[in-house]
Parts: sequence; structure tokens; C-alpha cells
Amino acid sequence: MSVLPQASLFLGVIPALILLYISLKGYEGHYKDKNIFLAFVAGIIAGFLSVLLEGYTIGVGELFIVLFPILEQLFKTMTLNIGRLQGKRETTIYGLSMGLGFGSIFTPFSMITYNFQMGDDSYAIALAVIGSFGIILMHAATGICLGYGVFSRKLPQYFIFAIILHLPITGMSYVTALYKIEYMQVGLVVYGLIIYWYATKKIMPQILLQSKGRKRSKLSR
Repeated sequence: MSVLPQASLFLGVIPALILLYISLKGYEGHYKDKNIFLAFVAGIIAGFLSVLLEGYTIGVGELFIVLFPILEQLFKTMTLNIGRLQGKRETTIYGLSMGLGFGSIFTPFSMITYNFQMGDDSYAIALAVIGSFGIILMHAATGICLGYGVFSRKLPQYFIFAIILHLPITGMSYVTALYKIEYMQVGLVVYGLIIYWYATKKIMPQILLQSKGRKRSKLSR
């Protein structure tokens, strides 16, 4: 499958960009387009570096269930937690964009891994693509959590929360690889949808509520 490495990147980036476009509805005026793009690209770079590092630590066995979530959330945290973004509401939105960029790199990684393990098994590779969409959703959700943590200056607790949200993904991936239950990849999507809904409906709207509250307080003075 010689076309795999070239085509697989687009299978991750394009859905991530579509999801970003949909997710930004209602937040116009609360972010800068340039920073959204930079955050997405930074996420791709951080995701690529994370995949490279994980490639060297793949021999840790079952420990990867905990180790990989810590590494991946740490890479995202280091990308987001810079001085000019601390305490800024829009950091939550940039966390979403960065998380989507980060997650998009796992589609080609999953496809290449499955192609290497299963050979030219189109069914298994197709399920890997489906499962990777759940991973993109998870990274979007945890990116929002981390961004909100940087904004609210509660990063340690949101960092831990992001790791906890990540653990079921690596747990399901481990069971899938161990028992060759490829259809469990669908479970990754279901779980990803649940936590993505939670992050976009319960955490992200907080920045809109706080923005309205500050406007009211200024008007009342």
C-alpha cells in the first residue's frame, strides 16, 4: 500500500479542520484567526514529536496505558502554557485547535501501524481510521481542558483531568491489540464523542459566560 503514508495524513487533517470549523460556531470575536492556525500547526508538530518519542518507548508493554496519556498531555501542556496565553479566555479555544492538530497526526500513525501488523488488511485499516477519529475527538476535548486550565490558572487539576479522560483510549487500544478485536475501534469513536460533547458544551461555554459577566460588571459601574 504505497499510497498509504501520503494519503493518510489528509485523512487526519481534513476531518480535524472540519471539526474545528464546526466547533468555532458561536465563538466569533473571541479568537484571532492567525492564532487558530498557529495553534493547529503547533498541535501537528507536537503530535509528531510525541509519536516519535512513543515509537522509542513502545516496548514498555502495559505501562503505555498510563505512560502515553501522560506524555501526550504533557506535550500539549508545554505547547499551550506560554506566558502570553496564561489567564486569557481565548486560550481555551486555542486548546481546541491545538488538540485537533495534535490528534490529526494519529490517523496516519494508526494506519501505518495496522498496515505493519496486519499486512494489506483493508478491513483492519478501515477500522483503524474510524478509531483514529475517536482519538482526534479525545485530543480536542483534552485540549479544551488544558486550555481552560491555563486560562483559569488551574492547570494542575485540569492536566490530571485530561490524563484521566485519555486513559480509556489507551485501555481500549491495548485490548484491541492484545485480543485482535478490531471492531472495538468503534468504541473509541463513541467515547470520543461523549467527552468531546462534554468539553464543548460544559467547559468551552464558560468563557462566554465569564465574558458576559465582565461586561455587565463594567456597565454597572
